[in-house]
Amino acid sequence: MKLTLKRLIDIFGAVTVLLATAPVMVLAAIGILVTMGRPVLFRQERPGLGDEIFTLFKFRTMHDSCDHEGRLLPEEKRMTPLGQLLRRLSVDELPQLFNVLRGEMSLVGPRPLWPRYLPYYTEREHLRHSVKPGITGWAQINGRNNLAWSERLSFDVWYAEHQSLLLDLRILFLTFIRVLQGRDVDPDPRNNLVPLDEERKRSATPPL
Repeated sequence: MKLTLKRLIDIFGAVTVLLATAPVMVLAAIGILVTMGRPVLFRQERPGLGDEIFTLFKFRTMHDSCDHEGRLLPEEKRMTPLGQLLRRLSVDELPQLFNVLRGEMSLVGPRPLWPRYLPYYTEREHLRHSVKPGITGWAQINGRNNLAWSERLSFDVWYAEHQSLLLDLRILFLTFIRVLQGRDVDPDPRNNLVPLDEERKRSATPPL
């Protein structure tokens, strides 16, 4: 019953936000077409519930420029001014509402990360995949980009173990406040965390 109600809330919430933000999404799409061309959406494979891979949608925030050897330039050199604005306002995440409607994501849950990270989770951290990934989550309202990997994954597991409709509503409300305040959002890719797999390869302690 709880999962059914959560799904109904996901559908209602996704449709409501899509309708409310349609003008913003149209403007974002036009801006991307003008500044970067096609495609407007950026697609990535991510693991979801039970580690099942799905295609996640985002608005593009970077162009595809390469160096003289045909390799993509670093992210900080490919990020456009429009892309920085979209990230700062979290508009780049709005297409994930379609992932919610498709049932691959929920409004609330652990953020979907890269498939290559899967072998580097501890046994306990794998619990984050016992629930659907979300557009926002417990980690996002408790530090978001400012969290170390161990903290972020710990928050994800805590959510998986304490998931409830009341908690989801609290997270959605606080997310709305955080977005309005622009807190814990760093659109500069140079300030991103070291990728989880690289961080744990450097450490001498293998996953338990």
